[in-house]
Amino acid sequence: MLGIESLSYKESSVKLMEAAGREVLVLDGAMGTMIQRYGLSENDFRGERYAASDALLKGCNDALVLTRPDVIKDIHRKYLEAGAMIIETDSFNANAVSLGDYGLQHDVTALNHAAAKVAREAADEYMTQHPGAMRWVAGSVGPTSKSLTMGQGIDDPSAGVVDWDLLTETYIEQMKALIEGGVDALLIETIYDGLNAKAAIWAARRAMEIVGVRVPLMLSVTLTESGRTLSGQTLEAIIASMSFGEPMSIGLNCGFGADAMMKYVEALQPYPYAVSVYPNAGLPNEMGEYDETPSMMADKIRVMLQRRWVNIVGGCCGTTPQHIKALAELCKQYAPRVVPEVEPEMTLAGLEPLCVTPRLNFVNVGERCNVAGSRKFLRLIKEGNIDEAIDIARNQVDAGAQIIDINMDDAMLDARACMTSFLSRIGVEPDVARVPVMIDSSDWNVVIGGLKCVQGRPIVNSISLKEGEESFIKKARDIKEMGAAVVVMAFDEKGQADTFERRIEVCDRAYRLLTGKVGFKGCDIVFDPNVLAVATGIEEHADYALDFIRAVEWIKSNLPGAKVSGGVSNLSFSFRGNNSVREAMHALFLYHAIAKGMDMAIVNAAAIMPVDDISDELREAIDDVLLNRSHDATERLVAIAEKIKSGNVTVAAESPSEEPSLTPDKRVERMLVKGVVDGMERNLSDAMAMLGSAVKVIEGPLMAGMNSVGEMFGAGKMFLPQVVKSARTMKQAVAWLTPFIERERRGKVSSKAGKMVIATVKGDV
Repeated sequence: MLGIESLSYKESSVKLMEAAGREVLVLDGAMGTMIQRYGLSENDFRGERYAASDALLKGCNDALVLTRPDVIKDIHRKYLEAGAMIIETDSFNANAVSLGDYGLQHDVTALNHAAAKVAREAADEYMTQHPGAMRWVAGSVGPTSKSLTMGQGIDDPSAGVVDWDLLTETYIEQMKALIEGGVDALLIETIYDGLNAKAAIWAARRAMEIVGVRVPLMLSVTLTESGRTLSGQTLEAIIASMSFGEPMSIGLNCGFGADAMMKYVEALQPYPYAVSVYPNAGLPNEMGEYDETPSMMADKIRVMLQRRWVNIVGGCCGTTPQHIKALAELCKQYAPRVVPEVEPEMTLAGLEPLCVTPRLNFVNVGERCNVAGSRKFLRLIKEGNIDEAIDIARNQVDAGAQIIDINMDDAMLDARACMTSFLSRIGVEPDVARVPVMIDSSDWNVVIGGLKCVQGRPIVNSISLKEGEESFIKKARDIKEMGAAVVVMAFDEKGQADTFERRIEVCDRAYRLLTGKVGFKGCDIVFDPNVLAVATGIEEHADYALDFIRAVEWIKSNLPGAKVSGGVSNLSFSFRGNNSVREAMHALFLYHAIAKGMDMAIVNAAAIMPVDDISDELREAIDDVLLNRSHDATERLVAIAEKIKSGNVTVAAESPSEEPSLTPDKRVERMLVKGVVDGMERNLSDAMAMLGSAVKVIEGPLMAGMNSVGEMFGAGKMFLPQVVKSARTMKQAVAWLTPFIERERRGKVSSKAGKMVIATVKGDV
């Protein structure tokens, strides 16, 4: 079986892709509502082929390509004569899962061959009659009647009947037949579940490999009134999930009329794909009919064309050849959207996207859903207490974790079953599922099982060169083909890289293999150059932290786009049992590594200490260890750690609410920076008395505190969990001050209220 990258596109497919950049292509309209106009009977759907079927087949439109191919061909002809340049096969539900409702699941290949043949004949006949006109056939692939994300995420014992393996198997069968039948593209449409879409894309690539022919993928998403898919993803998140398919186009269909699609079509503009849009003829009325006339629909589409937002335009439910004719005449007047060239960036996704760029400063990967690192999580998983285990993930997200690391590697667990079960459950928990996941396992079967359960775009942690290049490349290809980013550990056949020289040697070799032989983009590769324990008393370990930090700088300078991560808790293993010292070590290590370009780390998001909270004595001792600045650094840190453990020395300064040397306004400012709420009301009251009004407290110390938070975040001295705590403190402070502000306002009735406009950037902290 050939790899898909080695396959050439069909000549007609190349012309299709070229045409999408040259002119606005017109897609055909609805198939189902057109079939209804023919008034077909049960016998028409059964024909001779299905005359003995026990099931009622009326409504199984896909069967008509065998029982009434004349009707389907006539519909194709009408759309072609109306101006359609791309016609869709009558195969939307021609997959084993959907056909099973009619007992026709064994006829998938025959139905899809016939669907492609009928459409191909209609297109070829039109081109014969109109020399010079190119017309194309898109193989229509619907989402099936089953949602992988929602089906596997509920407690119904029957919900797991359809899984990734079954769905990809039936998709391969369908798409293989469509390609063999002569389609020029595969149109995976009405996408409402990112996991179904990923399965379809994966299957499409396998089908092309089997047939030995490559055709472009066209992807079309259906949104609900919330602006999300039925399974909860935002448009940006599902695009991130599907981008591994390298589609020719991404667009929208069904769901809305053209006017309601407008803002979502605009949201598609930054992406480096052709944009398609084929809306319904408005929303259905109370009788289920579509009232939008061809001219009404064309007027709404005109706005998109005038703004050069689209490359492909057509119609969905309720549209007719008359609608397509109006659109075809309109499209001749406008140039297509120019597909932008975009600098690639790592975009992960849960229900919402996470774009990992330097603008984020640092990404917290929550570590507590790891059976090796959390005894409580391990106990809950062993007991089957899934709800409490999910609460641990939820608490990590609430505390500021932007990715959740999940690891089930334990000798007493069925790791694959536990991984798939947990991922499936959190997939339907919106407050957890909104962030991406890191599938973390040393067992490859566990990794693959996890990838088959995640509708977003995850990271796999990890692969390495430990077993040689052949195994490394195979695993990397599987990860890429299933739509994930990858973490690479600095291991090779010689073992763990533990010096600066070995770290960069292994990372450089892995990067060349991933980008050169597997086709990974640099931005989708994350290196873990091994965070190892320091202050162990062993001389060879003295440079472990410093060499890691140096390796971060080298990777960011020499491996374009690559990211760097690490498991920070390993660093302080020598001080287990002394959490205060460990948290201080982690904070200072991150401070130094982030300054050199470290992008993310696996941490306990709730326990990261702001760097400026660490006492000067402890900070100097830790830095001496991390940067190997003194031969007696370990001994001094051990001595300080013992004093801290006995209570003779504190890690940080006293609570800002109790500092007697500070004025009330400065105490409020310090409390906000540290995210402290105890004593806030008393200090707010004192600050009001000092400054003269509640408004001045907000404009003064509270705003000054938020400015300090921003500066410290940008400098790497504070991390997102602390920013979240400060924001919550600000919210509580403003809530307490609001009644005083209202009273102050009532006391100034004669004054005219001003207007204030506040703006922020979507996704900003």
